[in-house]
Amino acid sequence: MQLLPGFRDFYPEDCALRNYTLSVWREVASRYGFLEYDGPVLESIDLYKKKSGGELVGQLFDFVDKGERHVALRPEMTPTLARMVAARERDYKKPLKWFCAPSFFRYEKQQRGRLREFLQLNCDILGDPSPAADAELLALLIDILRGFGLGAGDFVIRLSDRDAWMQFAMGRGVAQERVLDFLGVVDKLERMPEPESRRKLGEFGIELEAVRAFIADPSAEAAKLQGILADLKARGLEEYVAVDLTIVRGLAYYTGLVFEVFDRGGKERALAGGGRYDALLEVMSDGKVRMPALGFGMGDVVLGNMLEEVPAAKARRDAWIAARRAAEVYVIVAEEARRPEALGLVQRLREAGLRTDFALSAAKVGKQFQAAEGLGAQYAVVVGAEWPQVKVKELATREERTLPAEGLAALLKG
Repeated sequence: MQLLPGFRDFYPEDCALRNYTLSVWREVASRYGFLEYDGPVLESIDLYKKKSGGELVGQLFDFVDKGERHVALRPEMTPTLARMVAARERDYKKPLKWFCAPSFFRYEKQQRGRLREFLQLNCDILGDPSPAADAELLALLIDILRGFGLGAGDFVIRLSDRDAWMQFAMGRGVAQERVLDFLGVVDKLERMPEPESRRKLGEFGIELEAVRAFIADPSAEAAKLQGILADLKARGLEEYVAVDLTIVRGLAYYTGLVFEVFDRGGKERALAGGGRYDALLEVMSDGKVRMPALGFGMGDVVLGNMLEEVPAAKARRDAWIAARRAAEVYVIVAEEARRPEALGLVQRLREAGLRTDFALSAAKVGKQFQAAEGLGAQYAVVVGAEWPQVKVKELATREERTLPAEGLAALLKG
């Protein structure tokens, strides 16, 4: 049986990498006062048809279930979040600061930085229209990346304004129902050959030079974003952001501020992206709930690639994993007659909170020491003829001491 294209097996070493990513995401988001939530992995396809735009709908893993419902595996979280908040927004004080980090699914061509199943951190602020909320979300995004050991020389957040692009398009005669298609073309300009760009823009009656001229002068948008930039400067985070009108974002529901994060070297796809979606909750609730909102998503695939490329980030990740080795203590049964006593010691060490392992069957002492080192254990505890004394060996230094088995757990923890 072959693994499906675009999906992953997580062997123990892969789970360790995944756990590290989730740990940093959760720790920094919690430090900013964000609460974790989750939603169903399966939703009605109508949720995505109406809220996410045509391109994303074409990437859905969708099917008709046994109840004759047309459903899809979630490709993103914002529509689900909007549905959930619209249903119970009166139960929560505003603003809401929520995050989640589940799996998502998109049926698209797999390539570097892009798989069909991936983890994604989603952080959203709902109920606050101010530039302060925009800056708070951007500061969180910056600190999450810094939490992985990345610095200002490694990444930049490029800020833009979706409303400005809407005005640009409609001011040049693009019909409102075709604006999203136009934005989809602009979103891909950097990755598209020039002749193709000219042809596709020509379908809207717009020349490539006009688009380039608009992008080349971001001064007006920088003035609109001044409150956000001033807030980030007060936090000492201004070096992580830059105004860049090439950022458009392809999803239909974005309304104002949009942004994407890129590595400074330009080797990877966007590390994260998001923006404001102030009208989405009103649409989701048929006009009953009006609530400004903004958020971002950060996938684990591109992030994982970048952590491999930045030495400081890789070292931090590896140190985190090493500190959570499979076993802190390995109990070595030097004499099988003492196995019952060894088992009792193993249990006491585990109950004290020490990660403890041992050989399940009789084995030579040398092989047991090899197993201890292979697991990265800090201590080897030898149970043998000296019982109720044991020999404790610190594997890194080879220092060895004889200690009483009674109270050993407290000594090792101390």
